[in-house]
Amino acid sequence: MGTSHSVNLYLVGFAGSGKSTVGRAVARELGLTFVDSDHAIEQKQGRPVAEIFAEQGEAAFRGMEREFIEHGHPADGCVVACGGGLVVPDGMPALLRQRGVVLCLHASLEGILARTHQTNHRPLFRGDDREERIRSLYAGRAPIYQRAGTMVLTDHRPLRDIALHVGRVYEREAREWAARHRA
Repeated sequence: MGTSHSVNLYLVGFAGSGKSTVGRAVARELGLTFVDSDHAIEQKQGRPVAEIFAEQGEAAFRGMEREFIEHGHPADGCVVACGGGLVVPDGMPALLRQRGVVLCLHASLEGILARTHQTNHRPLFRGDDREERIRSLYAGRAPIYQRAGTMVLTDHRPLRDIALHVGRVYEREAREWAARHRA
């Protein structure tokens, strides 16, 4: 394992784009530790993300995400599946890029709607106008995701293909990141 192999990989993208599923597969493939930002925050807070949103609001949760990125996980050797909104606040994409390689998993709106159809644990998707909310969030966040890191398309591709592709992109970008940050 070279130096570049210990660089953290941050997977960003809309809810339902496959960050956790792909992240686990990539971590296994590369021999890295898998971390899910939402799960880590839930463990630390002792309650689900939906409850944090309901009781403390979105701004408080975004603060917890920032704290997690700054201090809540190992500085290297991890594949981190980031919550869908983690890169939305100002400065977060840059903060992630300082800490490691950032890749954005991209799925079409139709793919997202299909994958999140049964989900009710996502706080921003609750309510009667669920599909309209998703469409609106998706449209607003798309440019942020596109600027956050290299895009990897996930629609209509087997998990293994996506994981191998992510692994190859990570290997290349981790070498470049290590050269820039560890020189």
